[in-house]
Amino acid sequence: MTRKADNQDLKQLAELFNQYRIFYHKESDIPAAENFLRERIENKDSEIFVAENEEKLVGFVQLYPLFSSTRMKKYWLLNDLYVNENHRGKGFSKELIEISKALTKSTNACGILLETGKSNDIGNQLYPSCGFEIYDEVNFYEWTNPE
Repeated sequence: MTRKADNQDLKQLAELFNQYRIFYHKESDIPAAENFLRERIENKDSEIFVAENEEKLVGFVQLYPLFSSTRMKKYWLLNDLYVNENHRGKGFSKELIEISKALTKSTNACGILLETGKSNDIGNQLYPSCGFEIYDEVNFYEWTNPE
């Protein structure tokens, strides 16, 4: 089952978010993860949906709003998608993508953008199987603040 996350999910959601960050080679920090997610939920900065199995959170997706000037519509950035490794292969990722598509339709947004690494074999199979098309007509650039 998938549903929108709320503050009552924060403890379990922070643990999943921490696992997600560790997967991307970041240091474990559950209290910071919980604070970050609480801010996103309370400030309505993002939409977070969770996958639940037997009353335990097993995955989540987080989407941030963007806007397309040329289309003059909202776009959603699927920034984070994670399913606990013990629950992979059971359709939770696809359910989270489907609820993301439903959000896109309900907000009259023009689509969902996402980025994944070329070495992410699972993601690079998952996204096309869910109707995403690779967009290789542009160069993707990033500037990182050196702080």
